[in-house]
Amino acid sequence: MIIYNVTINIDESIHTEWLSWIKEHIPQVLATGKFTEAKLTKVLVEEELGGVTYSVQYRAKSREALDTYYKEDADRLRQDGMKRFADKMLAFRTELEIVDEYSVNFN
Repeated sequence: MIIYNVTINIDESIHTEWLSWIKEHIPQVLATGKFTEAKLTKVLVEEELGGVTYSVQYRAKSREALDTYYKEDADRLRQDGMKRFADKMLAFRTELEIVDEYSVNFN
């Protein structure tokens, strides 16, 4: 299983607008059918450069599904955010391979 992680630093001047936008954007990414779930998280470490940092973690169905997302959907879906927030946000993407998973059952 692959996690496609997008980390975004947002200028505080557009934070509220961006947060509303990303909550619409994530369902659009999921609607491609390439991912099974997504998590939006706020990074709690303060950045030296300022701003607010978030991480969106999309769980890809497979390596092939992620590659297909890159080919068919990524550019189109990134355009709206880039047009709206281009000079007020900085994003970088990483791919993570799940090696093993553990959970605790608190019954």
